[in-house]
Amino acid sequence: MERALAAARAAAVRGEVPVGAVIVGPDGAVLAEAGNRTEEDRDPTAHAEMLAIRRAAAMLGAPRLVDCDLYVTLEPCPMCAQAISFARIRRLYWGAGDPKGGGVEHGPRLFDQPSCHHRPELYPGLGESEAAELLREFFRERR
Repeated sequence: MERALAAARAAAVRGEVPVGAVIVGPDGAVLAEAGNRTEEDRDPTAHAEMLAIRRAAAMLGAPRLVDCDLYVTLEPCPMCAQAISFARIRRLYWGAGDPKGGGVEHGPRLFDQPSCHHRPELYPGLGESEAAELLREFFRERR
């Protein structure tokens, strides 16, 4: 999670909402890491999770990341939760919950839907206080 937090801090420096994600392979090696790039790329899908999933899939040469784990600093939104399901991520760890935009414990609770293809093991609250503080500070500076 420390690497995801570092990616989130780097995203904040670039003016992006501070969210970072890291994908770890079955052997524990880091396959991909990313911070949000929606503003920089002018792409509403350039969330940290989406970027990390794309990079890991390219690195493995496969559309599914079976036995891979995702660490992200903020509860994934519905779009990212669906991508996590399609990618067959084994375990999902996240820091801060997202009552407004989350898609796992909040909002549509995507993994609880009968139409969900794959439900990863869920581990909320890892690094929660630091992840939440990064977000609070980022938005406080913009108000």
